[in-house]
Formats: sequence, C-alpha cells, structure tokens
Amino acid sequence: MLSKDQIEAAVARLDEAEQTRRPIRMLSLDHPDMTIEDAYAIQRAWIGRKLARGRTIKGHKIGLTSKAMQNAVGISEPDLGVLLDDMFFYDGAQIPTGRFIATRVEAELAFVLKGRLAGPACSIFDVLNATDYVTPALEILDARVERRDPDTGATRKIVDTIADNAADAALVIGGRPFRPLEADMRWIPVLVARNGQIEETGVAAGVLNNPANAVAWLANKLHAFDVTLEAGEVILSGSFVRPIDARKGDTFHADYGPFGSVSCHFV
Repeated sequence: MLSKDQIEAAVARLDEAEQTRRPIRMLSLDHPDMTIEDAYAIQRAWIGRKLARGRTIKGHKIGLTSKAMQNAVGISEPDLGVLLDDMFFYDGAQIPTGRFIATRVEAELAFVLKGRLAGPACSIFDVLNATDYVTPALEILDARVERRDPDTGATRKIVDTIADNAADAALVIGGRPFRPLEADMRWIPVLVARNGQIEETGVAAGVLNNPANAVAWLANKLHAFDVTLEAGEVILSGSFVRPIDARKGDTFHADYGPFGSVSCHFV
C-alpha cells in the first residue's frame, strides 16, 4: 500500500498536470507494486482537493464496462470516477480544447436519479425504480497521465487510469430524455460521426448486458467507500463504442435513432 505522503505526492502531480496541461509520467512506473486500492485512494484524495477549492460533486461515471475492454487492461470489473460541476456541457456545445490535454470521445447513456441508491445489495430493479429519466450523452476523456512512456514504451496501466479519475474530463448531455421502462435499453443503438464520417457504432447491451446493471454495480462498489448515489445525480453508465480521438476543429454527432442525438464541436 502507498503511504499517505506518496498518495499526496501523486495527487499534487495530477493536479499540476491538469492545470498546466502537461501529462505526467505514469504513476505505475514509479510505484510498480501500486494496487487498485492505492489508485482509488489517490483518486479520492484528488477529488477531495478539488472539493476544497469549491467544486461540487454532480454525479459519477463508470468505465471499462465491456468484456473486451476489461480483458485488454487485465481486470474483471469496471472502474469508476467522479463528475464535478464544471464538467457539464449540453447538446451543441463548443468544447474548449485548450482546457484539456489529449481528448477522446465516447457515447453512452446518462441516468438522472430521482431517488437514493445504496449498496451492498442494489439491483437493476432498484436502479429502474430510482431513475427519473435516461438520456444520450457523450463522455469526454482526457489523459493527465501519459498513455505511453516515451523512454520505455510502456503503456498506461489500469491503476494509472483510476488514479486519473478514470480519465474523466467532461460530458455532453443531449438527445431525448426517456423514462427507464419506456424502452429495452439493451437495444438502444448509436452511430458516432466525426466531421460527418461514421467512426463507431454500437448497441447499449455492450454495457454489462444493460446499462442499468452498470449503475447497480456502481452503487454496490461505492458502498465500500461509504458513498451512496443521491437523488439528482447524473450517472454515466459506460460507453458502448470505443473511444475516438478528438482534435481542435472536430465536430462529433452521435445519433441514437428514436432517442435523438447529441453533438459537440471542439474549438
């Protein structure tokens, strides 16, 4: 386990990287025995520093929800991060690229809660009952930790991503809000275009067979940290397409068929 001083040093490095927009060397290279528990401890401490500066928690995100992505990074469950108040954009938003380092975009469904969800025995039925509405969303990922080390060629580990708030940077909400029982969410499709060209397609069943399952997983996982999901929070349930690189000048349009679309432009 990392010491308190090592955790605080990692937080300071991540914080500086975000503010200067210069990514840091992988934490896993400096701490080869770093565990997932260590990574979440760093994430919580970094979020705590942001809250102390006046930011507020508006929700949570779930990542690595597909088996293919989990196998690629050598884990057997998703990861999670925190959504803060200054991360929110809305359909048609102009995204300031100068605020970020190396952005990528994913398409998913966002759950807006009307009731409280708590583990350790939260089920998909609890999620459906506690959800006010679901809406299409784009998640904007960033990398405060280098994805590849220029000296060794080593690639970023799951502990680096988790410590980096699960690579979360922002989200764009849009599309048609719908009640959770209005549709079989497994079959909600998406076509994601960048600058008019289709880059990725997917169906929501790729997220643990149903995105509501991911929200239940999140509530149960957070129980270990004495955290509950509260009414009014937004939960990004996980992407059902691979991440797409986003550069200045790019326009993204995600078409969810009968559930509308959401778009943004990077300036």
